[in-house]
Amino acid sequence: MNQTPLSEELAKSFEPKNIESTWYDKWNELGIFKAGQFTQTSSPLSGKPYTIQFPPPNVTGTLHMGHAFNQAIMDSLIRYHRMLGSDTVFVPGTDHAGIATQIVVERQLDAQKISRHDLGRKKFVECVWDWKEKSGNTMMSQFRRLGSSADWSREYFTMDDRMSKGVIETFVRLYEQGLIYRGKRLVNWDPILGTAVSDLEVENVEENGLLWHIRYPLVEPTAELTHLTVATTRPETMLGDVALMVHPEDERYQHLIGKKVILPIAQRIIPIIADEYVDKEFGTGVVKVTPAHDFNDYAVGQRHNLELINILTLDAKINENAPVEYQGLDRFVARKKILDTLADLDLLAEIKPHKLMVPRGDRTKAVLEPMLTDQWFVAMSKPAPEGTFNPGKSITEVALEAVSSGEIKFHPENWVNTYNQWLNNIQDWCISRQLWWGHQIPAWYSEDGQVFVARTEQEANKQAKKAGVEGPLRRDEDVLDTWFSSGLVPFTTMGWPEKTADYSRYMPSNVLVTGFDIIFFWVARMIMLSKHMTGQVPFKEVYIHGLILDAQGQKMSKSKGNTLDPVDIIDGVDLETLISKRTYGLMNPEQASQIEKSTRKNFPEGIEAYGSDALRFTMAAYATPGRNMNFDLNRCGGYRNFCNKLWNATRFVLMNVEGHDLERAGSELSFADRWIISELHKFKKTVAKAFADYRFDILANAIYHFIWDIYCDWYLEIAKVQLQGGSEAQQRGTRRTLINVLESLLRIAHPIIPFITEELWQKVALAAGVMTKSQKTSISIRPYPQADDSLIDADAIAKAEDLKAHVEAIRVLRGEMKLSPAERVPLLAVGDKEKLTSYVPYLKALAKLSEVQIVDELPDLGFPVQSLGQSQLMLKVEIDKEAELARLTKEVERLQNEINKAQGKLNNKNFVEKAPAAVVEQEKERVAKFGEQLLQVKEQMAKLS
Repeated sequence: MNQTPLSEELAKSFEPKNIESTWYDKWNELGIFKAGQFTQTSSPLSGKPYTIQFPPPNVTGTLHMGHAFNQAIMDSLIRYHRMLGSDTVFVPGTDHAGIATQIVVERQLDAQKISRHDLGRKKFVECVWDWKEKSGNTMMSQFRRLGSSADWSREYFTMDDRMSKGVIETFVRLYEQGLIYRGKRLVNWDPILGTAVSDLEVENVEENGLLWHIRYPLVEPTAELTHLTVATTRPETMLGDVALMVHPEDERYQHLIGKKVILPIAQRIIPIIADEYVDKEFGTGVVKVTPAHDFNDYAVGQRHNLELINILTLDAKINENAPVEYQGLDRFVARKKILDTLADLDLLAEIKPHKLMVPRGDRTKAVLEPMLTDQWFVAMSKPAPEGTFNPGKSITEVALEAVSSGEIKFHPENWVNTYNQWLNNIQDWCISRQLWWGHQIPAWYSEDGQVFVARTEQEANKQAKKAGVEGPLRRDEDVLDTWFSSGLVPFTTMGWPEKTADYSRYMPSNVLVTGFDIIFFWVARMIMLSKHMTGQVPFKEVYIHGLILDAQGQKMSKSKGNTLDPVDIIDGVDLETLISKRTYGLMNPEQASQIEKSTRKNFPEGIEAYGSDALRFTMAAYATPGRNMNFDLNRCGGYRNFCNKLWNATRFVLMNVEGHDLERAGSELSFADRWIISELHKFKKTVAKAFADYRFDILANAIYHFIWDIYCDWYLEIAKVQLQGGSEAQQRGTRRTLINVLESLLRIAHPIIPFITEELWQKVALAAGVMTKSQKTSISIRPYPQADDSLIDADAIAKAEDLKAHVEAIRVLRGEMKLSPAERVPLLAVGDKEKLTSYVPYLKALAKLSEVQIVDELPDLGFPVQSLGQSQLMLKVEIDKEAELARLTKEVERLQNEINKAQGKLNNKNFVEKAPAAVVEQEKERVAKFGEQLLQVKEQMAKLS
């Protein structure tokens, strides 16, 4: 029974959709993604653990391009190390993303005219869990579409029971060590969300505002001075003023230090104090002090033991500490009323335009308020007690030392400066959030306010009973900052607090791949918490990459409507569906209309299907250290064409080797065969270094260049010549080289483009005898090709490079003579006869020649000549002498006219004296250039005559 040839089993062109889902399912069936499977026993890394943790994406919808970039890099590393023989574990997971997820679900409820308060906490949390199931499953399926070779049996969610156990254990231990405490402190407060937010979630936006100058009457006025004037951008906060402040060395006000003023509207008497914080040169040199509503004023209040008067409710309305007529007003409504009253009292001295930095929440864009509230904090500078891994050192010190000592290395290294700068200026970390979705803080309160921190409610009750407290306990309603739980991921995913086999084997992980924008949020906190809780670093290296921007260099965001779904690039999407996805959920019709217009303009045909491999290759090629990436779909198109080139090359090789004897015995390698083998081993060294240096851009470009330029454009064309005209032994050697080099190239490229390389390798490996038809295996678990310097043949490289130089020289001649690619013409060549004779078959095929004549001297025909070492090359083309002379005569006339024009200007005295020197010089250069060209044309005419 005849079998279908392997080359015919491949479609005539690369269709990614047909192979991607098939191969992902097969990889899962083979179980190759699971840790501890299929390690290469022949490798020096055999069985050595290699771990990467997902930076867990928020369960807020679908993946974005940043996720696709991260996955392309991480999965390439995992696949590479799996093929090197490492015991790889790629740990997948998602983050509950407290604030972000709660906002998404609240917006969905808003559309139904329901608030979370209508549902109550329990029902609302159930809604969020429902959303998590839908969103989390969507994202995990997208990861699979990207080819992620994760160990799915280890998938985690930062709020599942296993992870929650680690979160509670960490909180309780830190509390027992005195490193977590509860206190009333100023925090950034989002009045829309009704929660504290971290400093890192504050966007300081420069806006046009006003500076109001307000008069504060002196309690003891004089004829010369009745009041002090204060400039402020937030007049509503004056209701909480507790002092005025001047610089102690400001001679204008030294006599007033210790005196008092009347706080307008509130009619309180407040002191005038001195503090070096005041800038004498700004405004009037007098500053109001509102410790409950300004971070700097809070510090002043602590130094001077001033009262803290909070005048805002948690939803940013004026509270009971203000005069009754302002109570209940929104802060900005109250501002207007206060200003009107001040104007009526003649206490509003001046209003000036003023640019100011307004703190806005990165989620809601609401103006944030410094708010005095009870919160939970991690002490960042307090020494750890005895019995911990780093006694006497703060968790900040330990995190700094982990990097400065080289335990953790950053790539690129310059990001260490950013990391250090933040840690050296860090404040205590506010870890409590006033949300309903998240890890509820494991603290319980008695009716008299005593707090009991415990792992369970039963344990809290035991503590209370021991303290003599009777009656029920109330659990703290706050939840933990998302970054607290995600900061534990490196070890809680491995079973901590138990010391499991996984924890012992796979912790720390080898590398963290992440964007620079979460160095503070996540990277630093993982290092702090891992070092403190386990005594180990969480990872050995950190690869920091830039952000994926749109083609115009704008940050991708839903509000701008410039986001791209990675799966849309893989599968393609029509224009109307793309518009629908980009405008979904937008409440502003004008915004939706603008997004529709820009989408129609930029994607008039929608998005083509590029396939996962092309997208992954694009991401790798973009990965230049320290740079943001402007994502251009044309790059995806180019790399899809590359995949097609590889596909076609494989079909050609299979057609030419299948059914032929490929045994080494009786084969002979030509210089070209030895050259491509040499180049392959040089290429392997480039690839190994690029992986080691995290230079995925160099890796991708090297793979592209070798496969397209060296193997396809040169070696395959040379091989055609050898297969047609070589001896049987030479043909066998060429076929062996064709298939063996291709098989290596597929393995080298596999980590970047896994789907196409697997599909092709299955056929190539059969043809090469690497596997049998009955064997079930995968390129993913074959050894990664290693360089062998002994196979690098310098003489073969030199000869091949010389041959290529001759071909390229002839191609230059063809271009100069404007010959069509299909036209075959004779070549006249002078030089080393033995060498040129050996080149003849290759030159005829690669340079499209009808014949090659090796002569002692080139005839004087007026044709262009290329000199190359000892070689001189000239194409002999039959031409119409009369037509060519007529053409050259016209060219003489044109050049003479150009010379006359330029010379005419130079002969004009006014032009030479008045024109800029550069313009005069330009005309002189034109005369010289056209003169040289005229001389050459006349020489050609003379030869033709």
